[in-house]
Amino acid sequence: MAARIFNAIGRVGVGLFVTGAVAQSALYNVDGGHRAVIFDRFRGIIPDVVGEGTHFLVPWVQKPIIFDVRSRPRNVVVVTGSKDLQNVNITLRILFRPVVKELPRIYTNLGVDFDERVLPSITNEVLKAVVALFDAGELITNREVVSQKVSEELVERAGQFGIVLDDIALTHLTFGQEFTTAVESKQVAQQEAERARYNVEKAEQYKIAAIITAEGDAKAAELLAKSFGDAGEGMVELRKLEAIEDITVNLSKARNVTYLPSGQQTLLSLPQ
Repeated sequence: MAARIFNAIGRVGVGLFVTGAVAQSALYNVDGGHRAVIFDRFRGIIPDVVGEGTHFLVPWVQKPIIFDVRSRPRNVVVVTGSKDLQNVNITLRILFRPVVKELPRIYTNLGVDFDERVLPSITNEVLKAVVALFDAGELITNREVVSQKVSEELVERAGQFGIVLDDIALTHLTFGQEFTTAVESKQVAQQEAERARYNVEKAEQYKIAAIITAEGDAKAAELLAKSFGDAGEGMVELRKLEAIEDITVNLSKARNVTYLPSGQQTLLSLPQ
């Protein structure tokens, strides 16, 4: 009797364990920021996308495939050529995410690693096409225009695969060593040309100043000669009196002079 009871209890326990295992395998969770696509062994990929939460499925018949639908970053490095055949090294930073309603198609055509299969390929294609439209100098001076064109074409290409690009940025743009050396040499030449032009302008200003000074001196000499010619003897006498006055004042202040003539007649009688 006891053996029958133990056997019954054992069968019940096994049944409960099997039931629990089946129930456990019939449940699955979809975390926040994720979505699920269901693969059915008889129907294939079910077109409906499963949202967040705990859900049921048919054990051993259906399997959930979980996708992260949040924006994720990815850096793509491309080496290409410019319009003037210069080597250009570009690093493009992309924020991407899948279109939720396109997840069944994405899984069917590309798989879970869709970004590995699509983004490097289309980024390389778009960058090569856009960079070839500009020469090296334009890539530097019109970087914003280049970035905008890359963004527009890349968004369109990614959309064909059910991928949304939230942000695209050119984070790194360099050229080959030959071009870099040529740019440095050009900058040095431009600086030297600017310096030479400054020296020429400086010399020209000195020349103009010297001409103006010479013209002023000539004009002054001309006016002075004219004044002497018009005034005649009167001007000469005036200059003598001014000179006598200056000499008298200086002698009166000198310590070693103890006598001055009582009048100016002596000085005036000096030989002319």
